[in-house]
Formats: sequence, structure tokens, C-alpha cells
Amino acid sequence: MIVTAGIDVGSSAIKVAVVRSDGPAATVAATGGGRIRRRDPRQVLGTVFEAACAEAGVTRADLAYIATTGEGELVEFRRGHFYSMTAHARGALHLRPASRAVLDIGALHGRAIRMDPRGRVLDYRMTSQCASGSGQFLENIARYLGVTVEEVGPLSAAAPQASKVSGICAVLAETDVINMVARGHATADILRGIHQSMANRFVRLLASARAEGEVCVTGGLAADVGLAAEMAAEVTRQRVPVALATHPQALYAAAIGAALWGAFRHVRLAQAAEPALAGAGR
Repeated sequence: MIVTAGIDVGSSAIKVAVVRSDGPAATVAATGGGRIRRRDPRQVLGTVFEAACAEAGVTRADLAYIATTGEGELVEFRRGHFYSMTAHARGALHLRPASRAVLDIGALHGRAIRMDPRGRVLDYRMTSQCASGSGQFLENIARYLGVTVEEVGPLSAAAPQASKVSGICAVLAETDVINMVARGHATADILRGIHQSMANRFVRLLASARAEGEVCVTGGLAADVGLAAEMAAEVTRQRVPVALATHPQALYAAAIGAALWGAFRHVRLAQAAEPALAGAGR
């Protein structure tokens, strides 16, 4: 049994996963996350990491490997680092073994990642520098409309119609929202329009990455029911041959993937060391 930890340092939050691996079998022992906001990221890291270890019943000394992804240079005690797309692909495959692509919707951008059955990245596409397809953009809109992020999905899903919003860039989209509010558009209709615009961009990303079959949706917006409904409609409208799915631990997919890759690397390093040790004993 190997116990490893994965730490995903994002632009707005830090996520941690502790994983127990026994050969090809692996179990997520604990997860944890914390928003950075205006706090010291290292303080958030320390709190979240220690809480996850405590939940898993381990200490840092028990961990065979600590791997990072994202902005991992923040973690001074890491042993290795993995690219974010590689970590997301491996984590998504663990959560949804039938998935062959990932749609990661983060705070700053969206990414479509196509992978093979082993989690190796085959192709990917990202949204542009513009943030109109991101979690941070949606959070800003929710704040302007006076609703919580948790309310956004249900409000959108219940809206009888959608107010068309620009999908070109965040500045234009936010201007559209301001004008709609001034004209008396309902909050729910505005949110549904935003979700439609985002869904259109995300499904086009999947098509561009040539995704097929099951797609695991990860990131902070994976649980947004309004966005999920609009993406399902867009998949049908654009005739993209995919089926969207998610998982309760989808927010921690990259951290889980980093921990799993950490276990793989730990085993490989141990195997490489065995001949050297045997030679030293002769």
C-alpha cells in the first residue's frame, strides 16, 4: 500500500487529495480545498493540507510522494510536479473510468482534453485569454446580480427563456448584463443566457479537440446544474458525439491525478533503485 498526496494550486483555490494505491487499485482517502481570496496562499495551503492528512489518518512522514500541479512552486515540500492537463486527465479517468475526454472549467479558462485509456493526453483546446468562459466571470456576474454562486445554477435551470449574451469577451458580456438589468430583464433569464453562451464555447472546444464518447466535466463549475443543462442541449445542437458526465469529487480531479501520478513515479523510482542496491551489496 502506497499513500501519496496531490496538491492542485489554482488561481483562486488550493485543492488537496490523499490517495491510497495498492497496485492498479486506488482509493481517495481524503480531499480538501480552500479559497485563496485575499489570504496568504501558503497559509491556505498549510491549513488545507494538514486537514486532508488528518482526515486520511496520516502525517506528512507517511506519504511516499507529494506531487503538485498548477502553480506548484508554492509548495516547497513537494517531491515532484505534473502538468495540469496530465493531472486532470489521470484524475478524471479515476473518477469516470469510461471517460475519454475531460472538460475542465476553471476560474480563468475552460479546457477540453482528449486522452487515451491510460490517461495520456492526445489533444487539447483552451478558451482564449478572454475570461467570458470562466468561473471567475460567472462569479463576478452573480455578485453584480445580487445572487450567490450556489444560486446561479438552479435559477438558470428554472428560467423560462434566455436573454442573449455576447460570447466574444468578458467586457462585452458584462456590458450586455448591465444593459439587460437596466431594461428589466429577469435575473434567471440573464443567467440562462450566460450559461448558453458559455456552453456554446465549451462544446465547440470539445469538437475542436475531436472528443468522442464520455466526457468527464471537472473544475469549479462541474456541479452547476444550469450550465450542465445548456451544455447537454448544445451537444445535441452541434451534433458532437459525446456524453457529458461528472462526479461528486470532480472539483479535486487534478489533485487526485497528481497523487496517482506520484504513486506511479514512486514505484518507478523504487524499481530503478533496486538494481543499484543489489550491485552495491555484491
